Amino acid sequence: MSISAINADTFVSEVLNGRQVWGIRDRDGFPTSTNASGETAMPFWSSQKRAMSIIKTVPAYSDFTLEPISLPAFVERWLPGLQKDGLHCGLNWSGARATGYDLSPADLMARLATTQGNP
Repeated sequence: MSISAINADTFVSEVLNGRQVWGIRDRDGFPTSTNASGETAMPFWSSQKRAMSIIKTVPAYSDFTLEPISLPAFVERWLPGLQKDGLHCGLNWSGARATGYDLSPADLMARLATTQGNP
């Protein structure tokens, strides 16, 4: 299993335990990035520490601030909105280039529901 896949699994378990998702934003909003498969993803993290690490270590995100999102709001509003917009969810991106595992909102919803019933 790759580090990215492990980070994605960790995302699900930590989000279900903490009932919180972390995004980052600047004055223009939330960032997106296009992966090698041509999918555009918006990154999210399962802990404040993980999100802050990206802000501190990735120059492209140095002007961003943390944005906490409750798990109910993420599931009820964010995931449907991301699905409608054709965006994927970047899960616990890490490293110098802020890369990781991307899932469709529907797949992430299924993982959250399978792991612990309906969030």
